[in-house]
Amino acid sequence: MKHFIGMLVMTLLISNIALAKDLPPNTAKIAPGVYSYGNPANGYFSMFMVTEDGVIAIESVSSQHAAGMIKAIKAITGQPIRYLLHSHNHWDHSSGGKVFRDAGATLIAHEEAYTWMKANPGPDMVVPDESWEGNRKDITLGGTNVELHYLGMNHGLGMTVFLLPQEKIAYIADLVVPNRVMFTIVPDFNIKEWERSLRVIEQMDFDKAVYSHSHNPTPLLGGTKQDVTKYLQFMQDLRGAIFAEFKKGTNPMMVPNVVQLPKYKDWAMYKEWLPMNAWRILLDEWMGPFPWRPDKD
Repeated sequence: MKHFIGMLVMTLLISNIALAKDLPPNTAKIAPGVYSYGNPANGYFSMFMVTEDGVIAIESVSSQHAAGMIKAIKAITGQPIRYLLHSHNHWDHSSGGKVFRDAGATLIAHEEAYTWMKANPGPDMVVPDESWEGNRKDITLGGTNVELHYLGMNHGLGMTVFLLPQEKIAYIADLVVPNRVMFTIVPDFNIKEWERSLRVIEQMDFDKAVYSHSHNPTPLLGGTKQDVTKYLQFMQDLRGAIFAEFKKGTNPMMVPNVVQLPKYKDWAMYKEWLPMNAWRILLDEWMGPFPWRPDKD
């Protein structure tokens, strides 16, 4: 059995190497004209689409990351880079835009991200050229259509999920990190709105997804919609484990230190971050949801 598993892993690795053949470093082909770019060493992944009229890129991350992605794009196509799309406001995702602007791209973000970025300029960040309002915007270039979906409050500001309806591919930042527990103290997440957003994403029509962070075996190749379902289940299982301790009479202040979810023990950062995840869920149930803001009319 061990020999079979070893051979299977080797076959997958060989397949992945073959898939990356003749592509620039840190680049993988997800579908015809659709590529991921990223470095497993630093854990950030972007996506770009090559069309007959130009290139649409998603997620600049930083100047160093952006420069590497542009180099990869130019190695694949001579088409100009038309757009750089931001997923949300946080500096670790929205930096590096100037590199794309200098390459001729128009920078676009949802109005909520745009407003925050303008008020809170990061050291490696520039304010986008354009913003968009509402829950949906479409960008069509060279026969490729990209749907921009704003799902309301969940994480950060202006969080946008990108969908390629023809190719059935999604790009999802931060809301799902396959095979890893939630990030440290779960900063700037409204937990229940996050769960609601994941249910909405589950209903979207896609098969493959590129995740801005991933602990899948081959993160450059992205994942599937099943990763969304698994992440939502993890959140629900953690809440269920916390309430199970309440029923046992466990001191609430001790709950984060005793909660265990063996089902997820192989997920990245399970030992290090699970207690912090539990604290966040517990405090959210005790104090009420945060951050929070009223819906716009």
